[in-house]
Amino acid sequence: MRHILIHEICKQMQSCLNDFQQKKLKKTLELAFDNFHISDPTVANTESEIESNTKLLNLFLASKKIEGCSDKTLKYYSFTLMRFLEVIDKNIASITTNDIRFYLSNYQKIHNSSKVTIDNIRRIFSSFFIWLENEDYIAKSPVRRIHKIKTTKVIKETLSDENLEVLREHCTHSRDLALVDLFVSTGVRVGELVHLNRSDINFHERECIVLGKGDKERKVYFDAKTKIHLQQYLDSREDDNPALFVTKQAPYRRLSIAGVEYFFRQLGSKCAIQKVHPHKFRRTMATMAINKGMPIEQVQRLLGHVSIDTTLHYAIVNQTNVKIAHQKYLC
Repeated sequence: MRHILIHEICKQMQSCLNDFQQKKLKKTLELAFDNFHISDPTVANTESEIESNTKLLNLFLASKKIEGCSDKTLKYYSFTLMRFLEVIDKNIASITTNDIRFYLSNYQKIHNSSKVTIDNIRRIFSSFFIWLENEDYIAKSPVRRIHKIKTTKVIKETLSDENLEVLREHCTHSRDLALVDLFVSTGVRVGELVHLNRSDINFHERECIVLGKGDKERKVYFDAKTKIHLQQYLDSREDDNPALFVTKQAPYRRLSIAGVEYFFRQLGSKCAIQKVHPHKFRRTMATMAINKGMPIEQVQRLLGHVSIDTTLHYAIVNQTNVKIAHQKYLC
């Protein structure tokens, strides 16, 4: 930076000085600047912007943590926003709507991402910039003019009655049978199930309390078949682990999310049923409940959804039931 300044000054004075005077000026400036530290303002500004962006991102994540977001969600938010800020390389207050549009477009092109993925990223950006706006760090969110990305609604598969019976028949351990029945009966999330303890189960009322998203508790219910299989499994255990579900072998650790997912992949493969995973049981339960006439609001409550729109994404209304309902109410 010092050499650039000396060069510029000498260049500006070139027409006024002869060769000897120019050399003298250059030498004088070099001696004078030796007593001072001159930093590059562009570097300083970049460092300041990075520090400011990081500070605001950490404040946003802290607020989301207070609101009850899980560590997994916070990690996803952090990774998505940090990658965005690194690519844009601007102070947050200077980011425009077009910056975000170009980023989303390039991201989709580079990663060949689906519209669902891009809209998820857009929603994270929206949450971040709306928070900045509400906290008066920026005047207006640049995401406001970027509308929800229209996505194709894919009807996701559920497990048929035959599928469920085949899965049950291939369970070789009381724990596995209890797992299948509890998922089908309650529709709990896998993260909720692995945190259940023996003491959480009320066999008399056939119910239990699970800790859902946002640390919200809700009551779920199970049927008589599930009660019997759960009791048989717990009676067969010889460990003192308080967890409701544990590994089959010593030292009998609490079953993890990965462990449950692995078990269902193996079970599905053994039964020649594709894509068997915990969430598929949740979707199956919601669909069964609606098809049997349970009001959507009650299904929403059982699943622990804040928005009823989320419940509708899980439930597939059988066309036969639509026809029966039409004949019942409109004919």
